[in-house]
Amino acid sequence: EIGGTWDLFRYPGIRSDSDMFTLGYNFRPWTDTKMLADGPSIRNYIEETAEHHQVHKKIHFGLKVTAEDWSSEFNRWTVTALNEETGEEEVFTAGFVLNCTGYYNYDAGYTPKIPGINRFGGDVIHPQHWPDNYDYTGKRVVVIGSGATAVTLVPAMTDRAAHVTMLQRSPTYVASVPEQDLISKNLRRVLPEMLVYRMARTRNILLQRTVFNLSIRKPKAIRRLLLAAARKQLGPDIDMKHFQPHYNPWEERMCAVPKGDLFKVLREGKASVVTDHIKNVTKTGIKLESGDWIPADIIVTATGLDLQMLGGAELRVDGTHVNLSNTMMYKGLMLEKVPNMALVFGYTNASWTLKADIIVERQACKLGV
Repeated sequence: EIGGTWDLFRYPGIRSDSDMFTLGYNFRPWTDTKMLADGPSIRNYIEETAEHHQVHKKIHFGLKVTAEDWSSEFNRWTVTALNEETGEEEVFTAGFVLNCTGYYNYDAGYTPKIPGINRFGGDVIHPQHWPDNYDYTGKRVVVIGSGATAVTLVPAMTDRAAHVTMLQRSPTYVASVPEQDLISKNLRRVLPEMLVYRMARTRNILLQRTVFNLSIRKPKAIRRLLLAAARKQLGPDIDMKHFQPHYNPWEERMCAVPKGDLFKVLREGKASVVTDHIKNVTKTGIKLESGDWIPADIIVTATGLDLQMLGGAELRVDGTHVNLSNTMMYKGLMLEKVPNMALVFGYTNASWTLKADIIVERQACKLGV
């Protein structure tokens, strides 16, 4: 199926953490009014775009690339793929290879070693492999993590869970963003759809750049603004220590929450946040280094992705393995000493796909890909 990340991830509340006007394709407008869209809506957007441009006809589904080999003698790439249905190998040759495989392992998420996790009497779930129709009604849930996945899961699970606790080792900057783009919604009544989309896209790109640049140049001022906004939405009963990182804004990626949904469930007591280290897991909960204990029926390990380049495929040049970790990358596109190959790598401090657009349109096209 087409969809990639948005087809793989099915956990409660799955959504983008970038606004859709900059995350979307520059050639096809995002027509919804949601700023941060849910996973199914994004998957439909991708599928509709692919169908419109008949991309399906050019895709070999059910194949997993296992190796990419370059031959200087023949000036050709040989790409080996495993047919996951038949178990047979299929081979393709090309003069140029463009990899659009992302940066993480689709088969397994990252889970750190957690002492005693095997003794836990309830379910331990990684969001990357959320069970279909999983029922957590009336359960006490502990979400381990403080990144985009954690701040998405916590408010989404409070509708049915007895209580949700977000357990983090250290805080992250969390900023509330509007749920809908009302300006674009109103402009659509009088202007063409594509024009409104481009206006919103340009505006949001400039806003992202401005916030990022100010964070680098005036970190203390931006930190004060972010913490003041969080304080206002949290109310007086939530300790601000859980939202005060020990680093400056945008030294790590910031988390966005639509209409402050995370702050809302914390205010209402449906969820809580704990900043501490895990000592060990017992059959019925988690014991912390501070001596506190969190009861749990379900533990969700929102602890990140397992980084993996080229979808795990082996990369070889003239029979010699290429160690990507020791290889320089040029403009997020090409690798040193690896001829006629490019890979798409996006932004980390803005919408990922903005950089992907630049790579494909301004660089790959110049190479005649």
